[in-house]
Amino acid sequence: MAATIRDIRDRTGLSLATISKYLNGGNVLPRNRKLIEEAIEELHYEVNELARGLVTNRTKTIGVLVYDIQCIFVGNMLHYLGQALHENGYGMLICDSCNDAEIEAKNLQFLLSRKVDGILVFAVSLDGTFLEAAKKAEVPVVLLDRAFRNKEFDCIEIDNRTAMLRAANKLIRRGHRRIALVASDIEYTGMERMKGFEDALEDAGITIPETYLVSGRHSFELGYQGVKKLLRLPDPPTAVILGNYDTTLGGIMAVNEAGINCPGDISIIGFDDLLMSKVIRPKLWIISQPMEEMSKKAVELLLKRITHEEEGSPLRISFSAVIREGDSIRKL
Repeated sequence: MAATIRDIRDRTGLSLATISKYLNGGNVLPRNRKLIEEAIEELHYEVNELARGLVTNRTKTIGVLVYDIQCIFVGNMLHYLGQALHENGYGMLICDSCNDAEIEAKNLQFLLSRKVDGILVFAVSLDGTFLEAAKKAEVPVVLLDRAFRNKEFDCIEIDNRTAMLRAANKLIRRGHRRIALVASDIEYTGMERMKGFEDALEDAGITIPETYLVSGRHSFELGYQGVKKLLRLPDPPTAVILGNYDTTLGGIMAVNEAGINCPGDISIIGFDDLLMSKVIRPKLWIISQPMEEMSKKAVELLLKRITHEEEGSPLRISFSAVIREGDSIRKL
């Protein structure tokens, strides 16, 4: 049979009140803490988190809403979030919204019903109204990667606009004027990256045809079909920037199928320094997000909101992306 709190009492000689105080996160004398921890280990006692949650109003569980669990960027972020939460004694409950705002809203209700202590959100919606239920329940929320147009929540992101501006400038300084972009015009990150691209062209006095802007929802298909479309143009671009990791995968596939040379025929800048960028040749120029640092900061901020160490207006924390050099840009 599983050990009980009474078994710990019998082993340590301490009162049930002292043991319960320790198990519920309270402070006890160092010698008592040592006795309790030794007894827990010897007896293989397991804390009943649900029962403890009734006392402390905490479940030590964080909900994570993701827009698409198949997205490799999301998978890597979940890895780092899981590490940071584990280090702080929390578990996570992940819900996949399947790029569907209705599913996202239902997933939020599911997490609230499970009494999670806080929620990390990779949002599908551009509108944060669906998170009002979390506010009403006083469950802290931190957004990752994407902000909202109409609602203010704590948010951890990169400066997408500046990252894309800097990437476009890398091409402009190397003599490129016929530059294309494949990116989302639906998701927050893509729209911000498009703005940065347009900023760079405007600053340099460059005008490109509308056909050089390929948009949709960030996906392998967008990158694949988008680059195929660009390569079929009568006057194709000399360079293309791919707006996220999935579009980068699709774009590289399209270039390989076309049998053209990179960077000889077309120069490429991709997004996210993940597995692909380490194995393909030529080595890609890559816009790299600090995923581990972003994840740690998101967990740190959420836990401070839970414990009320951090109070006041929502915080928006932007990290800088790094552009890692490769061999995929030709100097004209």
